[in-house]
Amino acid sequence: MPEHNDTTPRKRRERPVLFKRMDTYLMGKYFGTFFFCLLLVMAIVVVFDYNEKFDKFQMHEAPMHAIIFDYFMNFVPYFSVKFSPFFIFIAVVFFTSKMAGNSEIIAMLAGGLSFRRMMWPYLFSAVVLAVTVFFLSSYLIPPANKVKLQFEDQYVKKVTRDFVRNVQLEIEPGVIVYIERFDDKKKIGYRFFIEKYDDRRLVSRTTAQRITMKEDNVWTMSDYLTRDFDGMIEHVSGGATRDTTLLMDPSEFFIVKGYSEQLTTRELKQYLDRQKRRGVANIKEYEIEYHRRFSFPFSIIILTIIGVSLSSKKVRGGTGLHLGLGLLIAFSYILFDTLSGALALSGTASPLVAVWTPNLLYALIAALLYRIAPK
Repeated sequence: MPEHNDTTPRKRRERPVLFKRMDTYLMGKYFGTFFFCLLLVMAIVVVFDYNEKFDKFQMHEAPMHAIIFDYFMNFVPYFSVKFSPFFIFIAVVFFTSKMAGNSEIIAMLAGGLSFRRMMWPYLFSAVVLAVTVFFLSSYLIPPANKVKLQFEDQYVKKVTRDFVRNVQLEIEPGVIVYIERFDDKKKIGYRFFIEKYDDRRLVSRTTAQRITMKEDNVWTMSDYLTRDFDGMIEHVSGGATRDTTLLMDPSEFFIVKGYSEQLTTRELKQYLDRQKRRGVANIKEYEIEYHRRFSFPFSIIILTIIGVSLSSKKVRGGTGLHLGLGLLIAFSYILFDTLSGALALSGTASPLVAVWTPNLLYALIAALLYRIAPK
């Protein structure tokens, strides 16, 4: 029998590679160009924004540390996340167009690489950024927005109100509250009434000239009159003052522009459910913001596919032509998204349909461009 030679070289067992060199190269281009584009644009935006608000900062004597840490340190993440699909799209178009101009994509396809396989690192990078944007907009940006909007309310332009009229809401099932005018500074409501229903049958009605917030959920009624109904029998009682427990928060009386951006996604869902149960109608802005938190990350993936499919072909116009078409598509998406949001605010379309329609339309455009892209 032949002897076994231990010195015979054994075949090396290769480990499976998750990302090949081409994948890391394209992902490096993707993230590197995106962050460079983001830093460049944000530097310009910060300079312009500071120059625009400089007079108001001086007028209201805003301290420099508040301008830097309360405003710009929160403004930059908010603006970056809000326009991240636009920055990502331009970055993808730019570096992919340069690769096409340098015949890198032609070399990849000629070497046997399919266009579908080349899309994998793009899609992986887009998914990573989409998940990051969703996490930031859902949990980290809202607290930052709260600080930023408080600064703007104090030093730039006052957006909060001190009073509100005609407050009507359902604080509990079958319990309706109405306040003609509420002063937020004094925490006093004028011309107040509360009605209690049992299966659509009125069982009690209390009116008061004033109602004052004593502590959380505890209110004091002044000059009140209560009428209890028991069939055809009516019981009337009244007095000068009486404390009562009412599950209502004065902050819910005010629908302030931008307040929806201060709530995390979970808080926003709870707020919408509570306001819908109470019969509050003016919550379109909150519904749009809630649905946009979920639709927004998908726009990153859609615009990435459009960007690659659009700029992967080598053309005579080069990068300039691709960037021009890319800017046209990006701005048309932003315009269409803004118009659909306006339709939802006016009540012409439901917030869910209005928010997702731009994504559905541009997903069809992405599928068409991908189909005709060079293979």
